[in-house]
Amino acid sequence: QVRLVESGGGLAQSGSSLRLSCTISRSIFIGKILGWYRQTPGKQRELVATISVGENTVYADSAKDRFTISRENAKNAVYLQMNNLKPEDTAVYFCYGELVRAGEIRSRTYWGQGTQVTVLP
Repeated sequence: QVRLVESGGGLAQSGSSLRLSCTISRSIFIGKILGWYRQTPGKQRELVATISVGENTVYADSAKDRFTISRENAKNAVYLQMNNLKPEDTAVYFCYGELVRAGEIRSRTYWGQGTQVTVLP
């Protein structure tokens, strides 16, 4: 079984920064697409940013110019650098991965357990 393991959430002041990290628990899996989504109570989970194995990135409008997604293939990891945080960024952030097992073609979707980010005014 493979898991996406997140870290880096917590409390932050408005205008400050946080960095989220997510690693794929088994190295035989490759993240074709890795990314971050977020969810607040009563709302649907929404895209924050994704990055492909070729490092093509997609950002939600709310994340452009403030957040940067990156990946480190040697560590099977994806990161989200969040700058100039705002109270409306408060949410549970979920790591997302379309993972393919080495030697296989078909990918499957996996989610991390979520990490809380709370931005104080």
